[in-house]
Amino acid sequence: MRGRSMIRAALAGALALLLLALPGLAHAAAPAAAAAAPLPGPDPVAAGIGGAIERALGSGGAGSQAPLSLSLQLLLVMGLLTILPALVLMMTSFLRILVVLAILRQALGLQGAPPGQVLAGLALFLSLFVMAPTLDVVNSTAIAPYAAGTLGADAAIAKAGEAFHAFMLAQTREANLMLFSDLAGGARFASGAEVPFSILLPAFVTSELETAFQIGFMIYLPFLVIDLVVASVLMSLGMMMLSPTIISLPFKLLLFVLVDGWALLMGSLAMSFAP
Repeated sequence: MRGRSMIRAALAGALALLLLALPGLAHAAAPAAAAAAPLPGPDPVAAGIGGAIERALGSGGAGSQAPLSLSLQLLLVMGLLTILPALVLMMTSFLRILVVLAILRQALGLQGAPPGQVLAGLALFLSLFVMAPTLDVVNSTAIAPYAAGTLGADAAIAKAGEAFHAFMLAQTREANLMLFSDLAGGARFASGAEVPFSILLPAFVTSELETAFQIGFMIYLPFLVIDLVVASVLMSLGMMMLSPTIISLPFKLLLFVLVDGWALLMGSLAMSFAP
């Protein structure tokens, strides 16, 4: 039951990410008169999505314009699917986890083990575990009510955006928010909830990279010490023609196994996202 619930939550989160990515396509599909109208609110990412969804699905009320044709609906969905990987990479915990795992492989001195596909899959499923509370909120407050017809498209997208906004804001450094706020014109916000996605997204990605490199540095240190010790011993023995990495690799693997490195690393990465 728990696995089935996590799969439903993951699908709900993917749909929510697609909905958050609709503004550009919805704006292009809207008539010229609607395109010329000013966007409501300061955040263009969350504006005008509900009307486009209702028009695409044919669920508009009386007086609404005709729904898009089947071919245009298919084109819209396929276009959204192409940007889904980028949304998963940049709006969830996936980026930090994948970078740390790549640094770990480099620190161990293993060029192809584990393979890149394995690291990406591990990062994906660990991200699913980390994002499960957020996906549950999106499913219960946005996707399920919208599917039941008790919540409109605008309200559903707003609810889904609030859940992802809260997660990203909790992981974003204040200095990075101020940096991109200054670059955007020096706007100041009374609370974190007022920060638009146009500022939060680059600040979140920058913060995730900084955190990932800090964790990677701490992981790299013990393996660097082993490399230095092995290199010094080989030089003292006059074995300068022998590569130190050949000798240090078994010792690094032994150290990683003895400290139960995978479980320790996975647990530490999951706890690093605690609010």
